[in-house]
Amino acid sequence: MKPSLKPQNPNFSSGPCSKRPGYRLSNLDQTLLGRSHRSSIGKIALKKACDQTAQLLDLPAGYRVGVVPGSDTGAMEIAMWSLLGPRPVDVFGWESFGQGWITDITKQLKLPEVRTLTADYGQLPDMTQANPEHDTVFTWNGTTSGAKLPNGDWIADERTGLTICDATSAVFAMELPWSKLDVVTFSWQKVLGGEGAHGMLILSPRAVERLESYTPAWPMPKIFRLTAGGKLSEGIFRGETINTPSMLCVADYLDALSWVELIGGVQQSIAKSTANLAVLEAFVEQTPWIHFLAQEAAIRSNTSVCFTLDLSAEQIKQLVKLLADEGVAYDIGAYKDAPDGLRIWAGATVEEADLSALLPWLDWAYTQVA
Repeated sequence: MKPSLKPQNPNFSSGPCSKRPGYRLSNLDQTLLGRSHRSSIGKIALKKACDQTAQLLDLPAGYRVGVVPGSDTGAMEIAMWSLLGPRPVDVFGWESFGQGWITDITKQLKLPEVRTLTADYGQLPDMTQANPEHDTVFTWNGTTSGAKLPNGDWIADERTGLTICDATSAVFAMELPWSKLDVVTFSWQKVLGGEGAHGMLILSPRAVERLESYTPAWPMPKIFRLTAGGKLSEGIFRGETINTPSMLCVADYLDALSWVELIGGVQQSIAKSTANLAVLEAFVEQTPWIHFLAQEAAIRSNTSVCFTLDLSAEQIKQLVKLLADEGVAYDIGAYKDAPDGLRIWAGATVEEADLSALLPWLDWAYTQVA
């Protein structure tokens, strides 16, 4: 029978992701709107975005946090263009974004000494192959494959190379070994349900040392430049952004950070996401026609949860459209480069009750199209 109870919030997109529970646009600090990002009020807000991020994530002493253009992609490309070159590079890819970093490194930067280590969607490469004397580039969570790194045990404490980690759908939802990560990037629109177009760049002291001792051989666009006169442009990490940010998006991000603090901090946002995954795991365990793309539980993402179905590609499209037409679930089709299936966001801004309400509808929709 067709279910009667619908999710109160049907937004299960993997980016931009669902807004936090209780979100209201009218609750944002609208005094920022129409003001220059270089005004005192603008600088204070941007500095607060950097400082509150560092505080909530409990970053080690000396780590810098900056707001940069271009979302997570911009942050990653700023890091790669600025830091790579003096050492060989090991780059790992197991889904579309990791494959994109491989393309950047091999075909755009055209670095001479590069090892690419890859795996299929839903699996991980052998991370122990990372050479501690090389720079290492990798994603923490495969947003389009639903496979995440279970830990950072494979990263050597005494490494001489830098670790550059795309953690866009992991930060605020997964435990990260910060002392092992020299560069971390993420975007506002993932776990915190913020707006797009702005990226966060986190640098360790080792990354800063590289920036101040190495000058890349290639031209550097203005929005990629992190140094001036051989020294780190510290203003970037105090909220003095390289180009003009949206102050509405800044106000929105500050609202999301305050919500994380209100619910008890990053441990609670991680716990909410983990509990959401458990709801989906229980459903898959008792439902024969749906399967996790990442079959190994230890590497299964608790944010971008990806599934294959015992349906044809055309039937899956019908199922996705049917659920959207019913106002039950929006934007849950698999990523365009991934295997046909579903991708359901289970980050901290999604309520467990809404996921539970969605599951009978998945069963119903499957019956309709199968």
